[in-house]
Amino acid sequence: MNMIFKRELFNPQEVKDMYPISQEAALAKKENDRQIRDVLRGVSDKLILVIGPCSADREDAVLDYIGRLRPVQEKVKDKIVIIPRIYTNKPRTTGAGYKGMLHQPNPIANPDIIKGVLSIRRMHMKAINDFGFSCADEMLYPENHHFLSDLISYVAVGARSVEDQQHRLTASGLDVPVGMKNPTSGDLSVMMNSIRAAQGSHIFIYRNWEVQSEGNPFAHAILRGYVDNYGKTHPNYHYEDLMTLARMYSEATSLRNPAVIVDCNHANSDKRYLEQIRIAKEVLHSTRHSDDVYRLVKGLMIESYIEDGSQSLGGCVYGKSITDPCLGWEKTERLIYEIADLR
Repeated sequence: MNMIFKRELFNPQEVKDMYPISQEAALAKKENDRQIRDVLRGVSDKLILVIGPCSADREDAVLDYIGRLRPVQEKVKDKIVIIPRIYTNKPRTTGAGYKGMLHQPNPIANPDIIKGVLSIRRMHMKAINDFGFSCADEMLYPENHHFLSDLISYVAVGARSVEDQQHRLTASGLDVPVGMKNPTSGDLSVMMNSIRAAQGSHIFIYRNWEVQSEGNPFAHAILRGYVDNYGKTHPNYHYEDLMTLARMYSEATSLRNPAVIVDCNHANSDKRYLEQIRIAKEVLHSTRHSDDVYRLVKGLMIESYIEDGSQSLGGCVYGKSITDPCLGWEKTERLIYEIADLR
């Protein structure tokens, strides 16, 4: 093999023993999980809002941002369930660039995955201990989910991972909702197949064990736009797209808890972060014109941080994304209140 085996990582249980979740935090997560599931089941008509930085890059700024969400959540709690994004892994199309805090807890230092594993658990723990939020993370590496499984309430499987069998089968064994994004090609049948796989029971290999999953009834769709054969981006959040997805769900009678969360950034906005404001409002407008769309749309996903836009790796602006551009805090706060008024 053309690899150097540098160091063996901790066992996930060892990391959990080093940084154990408190009883109070476990109860907070249990309540957060209940509220999220109630929305996806249709028991609650609240809207899920998965919101936060494109990538977590430094603990102080990320927790500062999450702390700002806490009083906002209290003001909109009758309309919105906020799930902060703490995305600690960054998928890279070519493999180059910042790969997230798991790889580099200090973005300008050399990769150190052992430090990264510990840093991301500490950060997720502080989010729930200090602010009561059990957050969302992207499952870029399925075998790493167990490091955070007692702390997070939502998992996203990205557009580049959704066709991978290990991601699908691992999603089927998680006890929190998993959003399956449409692939970069935009083929919705691929996304629907991933949801079907994630909702089923499977026997497979996980962390060198033969395991059997129970199936995840809360696996659901995330629409994020797509890129065609010529490199041009196309949105898929419009009314017609949502109606198409509603029809596909109606034909897939074996799927439980039909749901979609619309990603307002990525190919839906062509990464023009300010467009997220308009897109969020358009999606809510669409829900008022069809009962099927209203029942299907369970939430929105927005990339937001303290400062507008993005900066290069090594930039010195506190709370400004070093990956995709994000909506700044002032605009974010205003948008959350507007979404609550429109719900």
